[in-house]
Amino acid sequence: MKFKNIHIGAMINKRVKECETPIPRICKFFNCTEEDISEMYTSKSLDTEILLKWSKILEYDFFRFYSQNLIFYSPASPDVKNKKNRPNSEMPYFRKNIYTKEVINFMLEMIESGKKTKSQVIREYNIPKTTLYKWIEKNKK
Repeated sequence: MKFKNIHIGAMINKRVKECETPIPRICKFFNCTEEDISEMYTSKSLDTEILLKWSKILEYDFFRFYSQNLIFYSPASPDVKNKKNRPNSEMPYFRKNIYTKEVINFMLEMIESGKKTKSQVIREYNIPKTTLYKWIEKNKK
């Protein structure tokens, strides 16, 4: 799965088919018509409240596509990594990244292909050294 170009409507449509969720149930849940649902399937992006509803009805975290995009394509800046330089903010700070199979495979693929060294991955993506080495060890098996 590539997380660079996200078409959330297509992903929702795919999940609806996988779950075999009846259209009348979806329409009732969203209080809208079949045409409105079809329009959502063709939308590249959706309002967050609508996406949250889709996540609930289909029991799938559609926000994860965007989290993965941030992890893959926007590594944390040095100021964010260093707690001392983090500005005072009322926004919650999430200490841990979400390491899914896709994230792990992405990192290991970069190392195996020679695109990045282990130390570059550790530094650029703020992955603990022990975590990376555990991934490498598990991937050998």
